[in-house]
Amino acid sequence: MQSARALKGVLVGLLCGAVFLPGAAAAEAGQRPAGKAMAVVWRDPGAVERLDFRLGAGGRAGAPVPPFRFIEEDTGGSNAKVKVRDARGRKWSVKWDPGGEANAEVMATRIAWAAGYFVEPSYFVRQGRILGARGLDRAAKFVAPNGAFRDARFELKYDTLAEQEEKESWAWDRNPFVGTRELNGLKIVSMLVSNWDNKDVRDARRGSNTAVHFVRGPAGVEARYLVTDWGGSMGKWGGIITREKWDCEGFAYQTEKFLRVKDDGRLDWGFSGQHTDSFKEDIRVEDVRWVMRYLGRITDAQLRAGLAASGASPSEVTCYQRALRGRIEQLRRVAGAGR
Repeated sequence: MQSARALKGVLVGLLCGAVFLPGAAAAEAGQRPAGKAMAVVWRDPGAVERLDFRLGAGGRAGAPVPPFRFIEEDTGGSNAKVKVRDARGRKWSVKWDPGGEANAEVMATRIAWAAGYFVEPSYFVRQGRILGARGLDRAAKFVAPNGAFRDARFELKYDTLAEQEEKESWAWDRNPFVGTRELNGLKIVSMLVSNWDNKDVRDARRGSNTAVHFVRGPAGVEARYLVTDWGGSMGKWGGIITREKWDCEGFAYQTEKFLRVKDDGRLDWGFSGQHTDSFKEDIRVEDVRWVMRYLGRITDAQLRAGLAASGASPSEVTCYQRALRGRIEQLRRVAGAGR
């Protein structure tokens, strides 16, 4: 335990002096100053139109493999969760939510991943069994006495270089990427999927949805900045009374209000969430152009595949595909303006 804490302290210290090489320069990570952890928020996703939205960031090799063995119940957050290990020894967070958060998170992570952002691989598992599940509290509503369950989100908890006792977090308005197209692109993706639950380190007492993961990257230690919870997506943005998740009727209704250009040329985003004005005020047309290099290549077939893999019904697949395409086309129009 002491060695893990010591390594964590070293890595946090490195992060304080981290560097960021935006865009294509990130590929030259080996040129960073010696002894520094490279802070990274985005990586080129490659041929976006060829990505498998059915399996997402983890791919086939990363999918959960039964049997699943119970570790413990996770009492944090607002939804029922347990931790399990699969047949390959990998640790998973399993979540249930009748309100659709499990569905929303799986789909939203696929869109963020396709745009080049780091996500924790997520899968929607329609049914299965958790061996050894016992002493359950909230999760008892979703796991039968024999361990059987339905409609769960499995999120892979991959190993980091330091076993973090407390999640390192960051704020949307205070991080190494403020003002960059990469961070603003992540904001655009969040608004595209109506992720109103954009809490950060300022909301730590309620649970931050941002994190820094220290991992060994292609050119050394990386401090990866990412959003770790996309469950408040695919519904209506808004305040505590009006917002929803996994609600295609509301999502489609708000699509026409997603984005417009004001008379003075500034962008007017309809989005509202846990953080609103400071979240969207500095996004520029050139940021939209940049992120559309990736979002603009997502196909309708990929959207349908991702939605089906997220547990969407046939009618929801049709509804969401049309609404998402409508929002992407709004971004395309803005990106093409003034050229």
